[in-house]
Parts: sequence; C-alpha cells; structure tokens
Amino acid sequence: MPAPASRSSARRETFMTALRLCLVADIHHGADSFTKKGTAALPLLAEFARFANETRPDAVIDLGDRISDVDTETDRRLEREVAEGFRAVEAPVFHICGNHDRDHLTVADNAEILGQALGNQVVDLGAWQLVIWRADTRIHRPGGFVLPEADLLWLAGVVRTATKPIALFSHVPVSGHAQDGNYYFERNPDASTYPGGAERARAVLAAARVPVTCFAGHVHWNTLTMVNGQPHFTLQSLTESFTTHPEPAGSFALLELSDRIDWRVFGKDSFAVSLDAAETARRWVTPLPPFNEHPEIRLRQAAQAARQVASQIAQAAE
Repeated sequence: MPAPASRSSARRETFMTALRLCLVADIHHGADSFTKKGTAALPLLAEFARFANETRPDAVIDLGDRISDVDTETDRRLEREVAEGFRAVEAPVFHICGNHDRDHLTVADNAEILGQALGNQVVDLGAWQLVIWRADTRIHRPGGFVLPEADLLWLAGVVRTATKPIALFSHVPVSGHAQDGNYYFERNPDASTYPGGAERARAVLAAARVPVTCFAGHVHWNTLTMVNGQPHFTLQSLTESFTTHPEPAGSFALLELSDRIDWRVFGKDSFAVSLDAAETARRWVTPLPPFNEHPEIRLRQAAQAARQVASQIAQAAE
C-alpha cells in the first residue's frame, strides 16, 4: 500500500492548480475625452466578454472607472449600459468603484445598478485569497484621494490573519511608482494614488507572512513595480489611447495564480510577466536612512573631515 501523501506534498499539488481570472480596467464609457476613447467602450467591453467566456475564468474583476462622469442622471444611464454589457459574462464578476463612478453617484447607487454589494471583501478560491479592496475612491476637491482609516484597518486585519497567498485588487494603486511619461499623471502625481495613505498601505502589506501580489487600474498604463519583494501591477485602460494613438488600447488581462503569478495583457498595448509566487513573501533589507543620519557613515565622514583639517594644518606648517 503506498504511503499517504504528506501535508506539504498535498499542499504543493493543490497550489499547482492555477486559478484563472480575467481583468478589465477603466472602461470609461461615455463621450471621448482627451485620450480616452469612450465612444468605443461598449464594443470593446463586448470583446472582453467574449474573451472571458472563451477563457472560462474562475472570476472576472472590474477594477473601476466604468464611465466618464457627467452628471447624476447621465452617469446612472452610462453605468446601467456598462452593467448590461457585463451581463454577457458567464463567470462571477466582482466590481470595484473608481473615482469617475463616484463623482455624482454614491457607492449605494453603484451597488443598486450592478446588483452586488460593494464593500471590502475576501474571496477564498482554492490556494489563493482574492482581496477585493474597495477603499474609498471619491476625489475630494480640494483634497484629492483620501484613504479612510477604516479601509486601512480592514486591510491590516486581512493581512495579519492571512494563511494563504493574497491577490489584492483595488482601483487606486498604492505602489508609489513614478509617473514619468504618463499623459495624465506626470505633472499630477498626487492624483495617481492616496497621498500619505499609499505609504501606510505598503507598510501594512509588508507585514504579510504569505505571498502578496497587487493589481490596480486608474493610471491608464501597464506597469510592474516591485516594492519590498511584492509585485504591484497596473492594467492599461480598455479605452485609453495615449500609448496606442490614435486607436484605443483595447486592453484586458488574464491572471493565472498557482505557484507562479502569470500576468498577460492583451490588446494593442500588450504586456506579460511571470513571477515565482513564493519569492513575493521574501522581504528586502530595510533601506538606509539619509547618509548624514546614519551613525557609522556620520562617524566616517567626521573622521575624513578631521584628516583633511590635519593635512591642511600640516601643509600650512611646512
């Protein structure tokens, strides 16, 4: 009789079964606006729905900004038209609100239109936990994005108690990545994230004892930023054209999670990455303080200064 599989080997076997997710971000249904081709949104959403149904994922994630906002009445109509487009998707869909979904509509308005609750949520799918972090995305004028303490504390509780790898999904990225070259945010970097809050969110994620990978929209380009060993991805907008001018990018993604993190973006702005999931649980060495505040470096600089003074005195005495 063969020996029973060990717990570790059983865990590896389960972990090797890939979880499949399809993602779309920043649909921006509505009028064309700057480089957003909003009039192409619904046909591109139909293309995404066909892709998702052919791919047969375990779930679909909508990262938010479904519309380009106008006013309350118009926004309700636009959101309903996008919701109708998502009804063609056969897999379970998890929606997140972006800032444009919140300019004239409440979270409750969006929830009623989409037919699902829109609070923070953990979805346990096999070997991974999906953390649908629906932190507040309303832009305050003035003030910009404000990360509520309640949303941060909720995330801290999830991270503290996690026993499975975490895939975190949000509208606003918290990586703190540079915006050089970004059409919207190079000169408006504070509008690309939660000022002050993003750093605290990264500190919360750094406390995880399990692999962590993060996915967001909002910034309208594909990026991968490694922060303290953890990968932060952003997904290009479905209708953005600044990287594919004059055509919309038509971007959407397939994410496969197992013992690897396999990320593929399709459309005119394609992107692909494969990472070892276990390595995302390995933290980096803490960065140095400013050189003039590090005791060892400060002593070395003081000694160098003293030697220079002594040399100058000796030269003057000759």
